[in-house]
Amino acid sequence: MKRMAILMALAAYLPLMVSAQQAAQQPATQQPTQTEANPVSAAVRSNLERNSKSIVAAVDEMPADKFSYRPTPEQITFGHLVMHMATSNFRLCSAISGTEAPRIDELKEADPKEKLVGALKSSFDFCTQALAKTDDSKLGEVVLTRGNFSLTRAAAMIALTNDFADHYSGAAMYLRLNGLLPPTAQPKKQ
Repeated sequence: MKRMAILMALAAYLPLMVSAQQAAQQPATQQPTQTEANPVSAAVRSNLERNSKSIVAAVDEMPADKFSYRPTPEQITFGHLVMHMATSNFRLCSAISGTEAPRIDELKEADPKEKLVGALKSSFDFCTQALAKTDDSKLGEVVLTRGNFSLTRAAAMIALTNDFADHYSGAAMYLRLNGLLPPTAQPKKQ
């Protein structure tokens, strides 16, 4: 049990370490040379572009027969994680942008890999399109309410980018527990 806790903690911090390492390796010429008009929205779009690739690659890496895998009986299946990622992306990007999410068939954790991966990719495509024109002018506006819980546009943006780190680390943990390397841990192709 202690080993599982350590693995989960390491998996949670892996995306942060990788992002910090990648940022440190970028040449100074890639630093912004002018003031960004909408720094929050621009940062969210940049985070979306970078993380969507890693998350989809991690899900693609998992064999179809392992989508029913769960580390312990109390944890969700890998298929449930993918289903959750897609629905969360649709919900948050819709709220942030004020754009209605496309109608998709209801997802189930036992759906085939192709359907779940297709929904995940579709959710990232929707987010890319929906967030393309967002700006920072209404960050304080309430955009999502569930019962007594409300999120401002800024909080929804932070939740979205936090979800990317959380979701990737979860997928990375499931991959490693099945003897597979997550995309950010694989050797660079030359």
